[in-house]
Order: sequence, then structure tokens, then C-alpha cells
Amino acid sequence: MTTSAFDGFGPATASATPPKSTAPAGVRERWRMSIEGRALVLVTACLIALGLVVLYSASALTALDAGREPHAYLVRQAQGVLVGLVAFAIAAKVDAERWRAWAWPLMGLSLLAMLVTVLPFTHSIAPKIGGSRRFLLGGSIQPSEFAKLAVILWTPMLLVKKGPALRRLGKGLGPFLVVIGLLSLIAMAQPDLSMAMTFCLLMAVILFAGGARTAHFVFLGLLAVPLLIQQVGKIDYVRTRVESFFADEASGDSTTVRVEYQQRQSLIAVGSGGLLGVGFGEGNQQRGWTPLAYNDFIASVVGEEFGFVGMSVLVLAFAAYAWLGFRIARSARTPFQSLVAIGLTYATVITAFVHLGVTINLLPNTGLTLPFVSFGRSNLVLTMLMTGILVNIGSVRERTYGTGATDPFASADR
Repeated sequence: MTTSAFDGFGPATASATPPKSTAPAGVRERWRMSIEGRALVLVTACLIALGLVVLYSASALTALDAGREPHAYLVRQAQGVLVGLVAFAIAAKVDAERWRAWAWPLMGLSLLAMLVTVLPFTHSIAPKIGGSRRFLLGGSIQPSEFAKLAVILWTPMLLVKKGPALRRLGKGLGPFLVVIGLLSLIAMAQPDLSMAMTFCLLMAVILFAGGARTAHFVFLGLLAVPLLIQQVGKIDYVRTRVESFFADEASGDSTTVRVEYQQRQSLIAVGSGGLLGVGFGEGNQQRGWTPLAYNDFIASVVGEEFGFVGMSVLVLAFAAYAWLGFRIARSARTPFQSLVAIGLTYATVITAFVHLGVTINLLPNTGLTLPFVSFGRSNLVLTMLMTGILVNIGSVRERTYGTGATDPFASADR
């Protein structure tokens, strides 16, 4: 295996465990979760359970207004949980090193699916929803969500393959800039500037962790900032969000708040929750005051109904997810898996904290959902799949005998 500039996490060689076919008769091989992996499963389960509870409260009246059953969104989200559980279970059992061989096919499929959403003759399968074309099959699939996974797998694969050449701007970083740049351009054409920035940030984080030169990041940043400012000026909804956010900050007049309507209602919701909240199902903001309370602003429902304590639980849960994910990255079996674990952890946690920052008006509205909690089956299934990969990276393969072979939580000495 080609080595890379990566030098900070985990052993530099792949697992020496023999393949399953070499195990003697009567002996089974299975993955045994580390303590971090078990804790990550627990944190994820708690977030999903909280998400289903909050989603029902946030979406019941919206569903009734649309002529549906009050639990319509909850049922659809529960379907996503079931699919996500299957994806999680498979990912947790598949050796994470195999994703290295699948990185290019996944990137190719992601580019193709993203391209379909913006082509002029594909409106029948990629309709415009909410002013943008981000979904396929009537809103069932969001290709950009799965493109995040492609970025997280493809970038470490190429980084490890390039090795010391990574420190050269042209042959080292050039391919990353071309492929991820193309993916970002397609995202901007949808338009979805938040997702385009997410792709670039994921690439940057993984490259930085893998040993890319800091001077290159400074140089590319100086080139990217003018382009970003230009795009913000071209896309109306982005310009409005940014201008509203900074105008409110500059005015300092609470009687003439000029932030967007959603953010203003979100602040009202969080503020009215107080310390312990108004109680489950007793919030007022989801009664039509806060649009998309079940999606882009679901944390405001948590703040209103469960108060400061509920918001603190969210912060601590995602902080624990980050801590566990980075511990798994540090002890990963190969450099590729370490970098993948860093990317997976960063993608989930940064999205969560940006969502929470928007909810309390620390950041302009970005349209990012809260992982495991917000309504959206594509994001839910993807995040559970990514968590499954993290769990596998944080597991070790061992030989077991008897009934212990079927218990992934069994201790090593059984």
C-alpha cells in the first residue's frame, strides 16, 4: 500500500487479521466493538429517539393543515429509521477498508446524480422544489447528501495514494480541486451554496489532517473568498440571508429587528422555553409561526418545549459524538480509515452545530438540517450509514467460539 504524508493517527499498516475463509472449522470471526463504538451507538440511538419525539410535535399541525394524518411525517421518518438501521448494520459489519476500492464508483455516481438535477431536460425526475432542483423522484432522494459520503471516501483514498506528492500544488492538490470543484459547481447550479461549501470544507479538513501544506490552504483561500462573495451576490436567497443577518447585528435596535422571519420566530421559540421548556406538544411556534419547524429549524422546537436543558442535551450529545469519532480516528487500523473517520465525524458534527447556531441567530440561515433529528430520510439514512462505518473503524476482528460469536458486544475473552 502506498503511504501518504499522513502521520498523526493510528497504525500505518492494514489489519493483519486473516480473511474469514481461513478460520478453522467451528470457529467464527466477527467484529467486536470498542468502548468508543458502543458509546457512539448509544449516543446515536438517543438522538434518533429524541428526533422522533420532537418531529411528531413539530409536524403534527403542519400535516393536519395539509390534509394528512397528524403522524404522517413521523411515519415517513420512521421508515427512514428502518432503512437507516439496515444501512448501519451492513456498514458496521463491512470492513471499512473496502470503501477505498468503492471510492471512485461512488464519486462517479454522485457526479452523475447531481448533474441530473440541473440538466434542462430532466424536470420530470428532478422537479423544482422550494425554488431549487436538489431532489430526484419527486423529493425522495437528495443526491447531494450522498455526495458528501463520496467526498469523505474519495478524498482520503486519493490522498493516501498520492503520498508525498500531496505537498505539491499542481500534481498534489490539482485533482482534488478539479473533482470536488466540479461537484461544488453543480451544487451551486441547483442552487445550494451551503452544500457546495460543505463539499469544499470536507475536502479541506481531510487534506489538512492528511498533511497538505498550510501555505497552499492560504493561497487557495485568497482565491476562493472573492469567488464566494461574487456567488453570494448572485444568488438572491443567500444575499438576503446574509444582508438580514448583518443588518440586524449593526442596528442594535430590538424594536426594528430585520433578520429573516424564520430566525426571528426561532429566537422567540427558544426564548419562551426558559430553563425547562413549556412541555412536550405545548409549544406555539410550530402552530404555523415558524415555517419548516420540523426541518430547518427543529432545534427551535427543542428550545421551546424542553428549554435550555433540552438545547444543552443536544450540544452535549453532538460534542460526545465528536469526541468519540475523533478517538476512533486516532486508533484506526489504517491511515485511510483514520482520515475517513475524521471526515465522517466532522460532516455530522459541524452540520449539527451550524444548525444550532442558526437557531439562536449566531449564524445566518444556511438551510442545514439537524442530523438524526430533522425530517429528511435521505439525510437520516446517510448519517446512520456514516455512523455504521465509524463503528466498524472503531471495531476489531476477532475469532470467537460458541454462542459468543453472535454477540457483537461480547467481551474478548469469551
